[in-house]
Amino acid sequence: VEAAVKAAKDAFPIWSSKSPLERSQILNKLADLIEHDLEAFAQAESKDQGKTITFARTVDIPRAVHNFRFFASSILHHVTECTEMPTMGCVHYTSRAPVGVAGLISPWNLPLYLLTWKIAPAIACGNTVVAKPSEMTSVTAWMMCKLLEKAGVPPGVVNVVFGTGAKAGEALVCHPDVPLISFTGSTLTAQRITEKSAPHCKRLSLELGGKNPAIIFDDADLSQCIPTTVRSSFANQGEICLCTSRIFVQRGIYSEFLKRFVAEAKKWKTGNPSDPTSDVGALISKEHLEKVRTYVKKAQAEGARVLCGEGVDPLALPPGNQKGYFMLPTVIAEVKDESCCMQEEIFGPVTCVVAFDTEEEVIRRANGVKYGLAATVWSGNVGRVHRVAHRLQSGLVWTNCWLVRDLNLPFGGMKASGIGREGAKDSYEFFTEVKTITIKH
Repeated sequence: VEAAVKAAKDAFPIWSSKSPLERSQILNKLADLIEHDLEAFAQAESKDQGKTITFARTVDIPRAVHNFRFFASSILHHVTECTEMPTMGCVHYTSRAPVGVAGLISPWNLPLYLLTWKIAPAIACGNTVVAKPSEMTSVTAWMMCKLLEKAGVPPGVVNVVFGTGAKAGEALVCHPDVPLISFTGSTLTAQRITEKSAPHCKRLSLELGGKNPAIIFDDADLSQCIPTTVRSSFANQGEICLCTSRIFVQRGIYSEFLKRFVAEAKKWKTGNPSDPTSDVGALISKEHLEKVRTYVKKAQAEGARVLCGEGVDPLALPPGNQKGYFMLPTVIAEVKDESCCMQEEIFGPVTCVVAFDTEEEVIRRANGVKYGLAATVWSGNVGRVHRVAHRLQSGLVWTNCWLVRDLNLPFGGMKASGIGREGAKDSYEFFTEVKTITIKH
């Protein structure tokens, strides 16, 4: 970390003095190189993380490419402000400058996708970076390192440190020459980052966990809602901070929804991640699989019903995968709101389905957790959709869809789901310092 920070600090004057256009061209070149090797990156991401090859090919690596292209473009379109005070004979304007060395810490669930979501805006704005990918999934970060020089990224601009959070992560957070930290991961780790960075008054962007509700009213189009909600519950083995883990269904359609939802969930194939027909791959580790299974056992002990998946249906795996960390999509019904399964982030292929009666009641229950990252609302009533979206304590609300993203718009959570936002304007503001200049003439 010490060597990486020194390299980044030494490279900062030259990199920050390059024009946005020069930086943009280098980012685009890096995007081209990753896209050229898309299949190799997808294979590596699938093998390293356990996600299906299909998900890596269609989501992870294309999004990593898009992250560089998006910020290569957006950096060319930011404008500064100017105001006049004729009575005082003054004109004011703002200027923005890169901050310095950015410390970037990314998680294991979407390794290259989330690492590039940090690196791209940081270097587009003229900062240099020290990045620490998760020690669980560092292969694609290493592969990207090999392309940096080829893309024209000068030495020292992007430094990647491979190490554990407790050692490398902590050293990065505590380093006096790293003025800003962008972190995606658990709320617990974020608390430690906040404490350790406080003596240095560091700028923090923290994108943390979620316990995301889906609210399904009785006028929802179930033909759209059910397949989308199955996907939002189980995509990437449920290892996405935006996954749906609490499903509130209006009582009039509860039985029908449950029957159709469970039938759809059972169609999802759990198997070898490199098999293109697999929908669910392996979980990240043995410890994580045990943790997720423990939640299902707790729910059963509390009297909830497991309708499909873990402990209910047989898990048939190919011979070569039988010792892997696999789990079937699991649906739990009749869970109490105060249960840990409804309050804590499980981060696996598990979702809980409960009934509700009124709009007022479901808003209160949906907001009744410490998290506030994302929510989905399903209804054909446009007035209701707006009303509910405004009252949900979530940084993102999708209505009649899930995970439709415009990178221009703010991304981030409320409450224990984080501090700050990322997106075209928000990332630009985070990764630059603003200065107000007043000229008297």
